[in-house]
Amino acid sequence: MSDLMRSYLDFEKPVAELDSKLDELRALSASGDIAEEVGKIEDKAAQALADLYANLTPWQKTLVARHPQRPHFSDFINGLVTEFTPLAGDRKFGEDEALVAGFGRFRGEAICVMGQEKGDSTESRIKHNFGMARPEGYRKAVRLMEMAERFGLPVLSIVDSAGAYPGIGAEERGQAEAIARSTDACLSLGVPNVAIITGEGMSGGAIAITTANRVLMLEHAIYSVISPEAASSILWRDGTKAQEAANSMKITAQDMLRFGVIDSILKEPVGGAHRDPAAMIATTGEAIEQAFIELRNLDADAIRKQRRQKFLEIGRKLA
Repeated sequence: MSDLMRSYLDFEKPVAELDSKLDELRALSASGDIAEEVGKIEDKAAQALADLYANLTPWQKTLVARHPQRPHFSDFINGLVTEFTPLAGDRKFGEDEALVAGFGRFRGEAICVMGQEKGDSTESRIKHNFGMARPEGYRKAVRLMEMAERFGLPVLSIVDSAGAYPGIGAEERGQAEAIARSTDACLSLGVPNVAIITGEGMSGGAIAITTANRVLMLEHAIYSVISPEAASSILWRDGTKAQEAANSMKITAQDMLRFGVIDSILKEPVGGAHRDPAAMIATTGEAIEQAFIELRNLDADAIRKQRRQKFLEIGRKLA
């Protein structure tokens, strides 16, 4: 990604300053031989970025997980799934565009894919409701999981959401019930399901499609029953203490692996997935393929048993 196109987070100011200096030197390079100076600054900027991302706090990881240029559901679909055909509607109320679901081919094999799409422009973010699904989105997910089960197709969930939509209409249409049924559908599947948390995995809105045989997580993604802002408002009645809440909540991928909530962490490019989306998508594809290979020879009963046991063991011992 071009430095000119990149948006920097607040804590990345030292790197931003070095990149700005690099841009100035590159602009002058046509009028003089300053390649050596440019090289030194490039090395310094790269080292500063590596040092910064090697020691991120949970709050800083939260900011990285929410970065608007981080690859979204549509990016992973375009990079990993061919012949993707999205299906619409829950056959009960209507269509929800925050949760996209359909069928396609992954590495040549038919697969069911679903996940939250946040959008990458003002128009698309509004269209997809910023990735916050309504009840009909989760009921659509259940419909597709039932279809996948019927035809013996594995299920892949790509998770990135600040949570289920909390509006009055969503509550009136049974948001909690829809999330519970989607979670139950995940647990009941007799076909392998793999979930990967690419950015935010917040609340039941994420758990509804993340209850899988294998749960993977990007290095700087976050996973929690509640957002830091909401936790701050509840605990201190002060939404400005989100940073303090994040630092205490154990929401990072490293925490999730230690507690046995997830199965593995996917290393991100230096500086986060948004700095090299293509490399991150390629790494993700390899990890997903390996996860499905590990489950390939299990029958339906063994798949259900493995998944059930995985979730029963969460928190019983530290990794």
